[in-house]
Amino acid sequence: MARVKGGNVSKNRRRKVLKEAKGYFGSKHRLYKTAQEQLFHSGAYAFRDRKQNKRNFRKLWITRINAACRENDISYSKFINGLTKAGVEINRKMLSEMAIDDPKSFTSLCELAKKALNGEVKAVKTEAKKETKTAPKAEAKETKKAPAKKESVKEDLASKSLADLKALAKEAGVKGYSTMKKEDLLKALK
Repeated sequence: MARVKGGNVSKNRRRKVLKEAKGYFGSKHRLYKTAQEQLFHSGAYAFRDRKQNKRNFRKLWITRINAACRENDISYSKFINGLTKAGVEINRKMLSEMAIDDPKSFTSLCELAKKALNGEVKAVKTEAKKETKTAPKAEAKETKKAPAKKESVKEDLASKSLADLKALAKEAGVKGYSTMKKEDLLKALK
């Protein structure tokens, strides 16, 4: 049998690798084998550093928040603890942006955190949490009144998000609700 060299297919594959390796130092952008090895390593580094990037940004945000907190006579850890006790749920990215762009509102958050640490402020419940707690009671009343309204309740449940359904299942006492899919949750709640 005659030897087959691959021709255009091999050439195109190698050309693609060398094109991706453009700008690499030394033979890594000239020779196919070393270019391919370097691309494998580059891919691994890129994967690793995409995760590392998230850590680096979180560090940066914490550093900025800490600096702004020190200006308001409170440490970072006490500030975050005070916010959680006050029931304020703002992520660190937004807190760092507030510290840079809007120092007045950040100062008010610092004051709120200090008050919460002293026990002057209790956790404030957000409206979204109140809605999820009151919604099942309203639905239960509707189901007791008329069977025709059951269909509208089913449609309402189907239109809700998975998180809302899980909250309803938790209140209803459904076992294993956290691992259920949306269809299973709908069946369990009906």
